[in-house]
Amino acid sequence: METVINPKKKGVYFFNNSVYQIYLRFFEPIKKKYAMKNRDIIVVGLQPFDTLIGSNCINIAYMFARDNRVLYVNYAFDRGSFKREKLRPNVIKRKEMMDHKKENLVQINNNLWNLYPDTILESINWIPFTPLFRFLNFINNKRFASQIKKAIKILSFKNYILFNDSDMFRSYHLKEMLDPVCSVYYTRDNMMSVAYWYKHGHLLEPELAAKSDLVCANSTYLAELALKQNPNSFYVGQGCDISAFDIHKIKSIPNDIKIIKKPVIGYIGVLFTLRLDIEIIATIAMQKPAWQIVLIGPEDDGFKNSVLHQLPNVHFLGLKDGQDLPQYLAAFDIAINPQILNEVTIGNYPRKIDEYLAMGKPVVATETKAMSIFKDYTYLAKNKDEYVPLIEKALAENNPEKQKERTIFAQSHTWENSVDEIYNAIKKVNPELA
Repeated sequence: METVINPKKKGVYFFNNSVYQIYLRFFEPIKKKYAMKNRDIIVVGLQPFDTLIGSNCINIAYMFARDNRVLYVNYAFDRGSFKREKLRPNVIKRKEMMDHKKENLVQINNNLWNLYPDTILESINWIPFTPLFRFLNFINNKRFASQIKKAIKILSFKNYILFNDSDMFRSYHLKEMLDPVCSVYYTRDNMMSVAYWYKHGHLLEPELAAKSDLVCANSTYLAELALKQNPNSFYVGQGCDISAFDIHKIKSIPNDIKIIKKPVIGYIGVLFTLRLDIEIIATIAMQKPAWQIVLIGPEDDGFKNSVLHQLPNVHFLGLKDGQDLPQYLAAFDIAINPQILNEVTIGNYPRKIDEYLAMGKPVVATETKAMSIFKDYTYLAKNKDEYVPLIEKALAENNPEKQKERTIFAQSHTWENSVDEIYNAIKKVNPELA
C-alpha cells in the first residue's frame, strides 16, 4: 500500500492517496476556517513598505490583511541617516510627509494601512556604553510609539496584536508602551553575526525575545536559539512566491546559457565570499573539467579576483533581471548552493532552494541546520570533497518522478502556510485569541 506524505505539513502521513484526498476535501478546509480573523494587527520591522528589495515582513502583512485589519509601520529615520540620505527618493518622500505636504497614513487596500512615522530619532548606535544607549533608546521608543498611537486612534484599533520583525532597538519598549494583547517577536536572520546589531543587540535582543509573549522563527536553527530565551518559541517555516518557477511556463532558454555544453552545474544568487565557498566551486570545476559551472549574480571583490576566472569551464553570466531567472534555471542540470559555514549562513533559510526545487531540479548544497528540512529532497554535502560524488549521484538518479516530488514539496512552502503556523503559535500561547 502506498504511503503519501502531506506536503503541507511535515510529519503527517496517509496510507494511500484516497485517504489523502479525503483529508484535502474535508479536513483541510476546516483548518482554514479557524484561521485568525477580524483582529487588529500592528506590524513593525526593519524594512519600510516601499523597500525595493523583497521582505518577509511585507509578505506576512499582506497575508495577515486577508482576514484582519493591519497597520504596517515603517521604521522612523534617525537623524544621521536622514541627513546622509537626504537626496534619496524615499527620504524626500518622508520629508514631504513631515512637512504635511503628503499624508503619512496611507491605505494600501481595504484591510491594510502603511504608516510613515512623522518623527526623527536620535542616532545612538555609535555610543560605546550600553547603559547610556538604553536610556537614549527609551526616548527614541517613546517618540516612535507616540506616532503609532496616533494611527491606532485614527483607525480605532482595539485589542491589537503586535508583530515585530527583528526591530530590536526602535521597538524594544513597544510591548510596554502600546500594551498589545499579544506581542510576537519574529526572527528570520542571525542578526548577531553583524557587528552593527551585535554591539548592543547581544544584550537587547535576548531580552526582547524573553519578554515577548512568543517568538516565531523562519528556520529551525533560529527557533532553537530562541528557545534559550523564550520557551514559547516556534518554527513557522518560510513562505516563498515560486509561481514564476514553473518548468511548464518556460518557452525559451537565453542564448548565453543555451550555447554552454552539458551538463550545466549552476548557481543563482549573490556571489559574495561572506556567503559562498569559492574552494567548493573550484574543486568541482577542476575535478570535472567536462562539467560546466554557471554562476549567475553580482560578484564581490573576492569572487572577481578568484581563481575561478582562470578556469575554462566556469562561466560568469552576471546579474540578470529577476523575471528571466526561471529561464536560466531551466537550463541547469544540477543546481548548487555551496555555502560557506559561518554565523551568517548557518541558520538562514535559503529561499533559493525552494526556487530550485519548484523547477524540479536536483539540488546539491552544503549541509546546515537550516537545510535539515530539505534533507529528503536534496543532496547535502558536509565538505568540499563530497560535492562531486553527490553531483554524480544526483545526475544518475534524476527522473520525472523525483522531479515531481521536489516540485510538490517546494509548493508547500507558501506564505499562506507560514502565516497559518504563526496563527497556530499565537493561539497556543493565547487561547483566548482563537
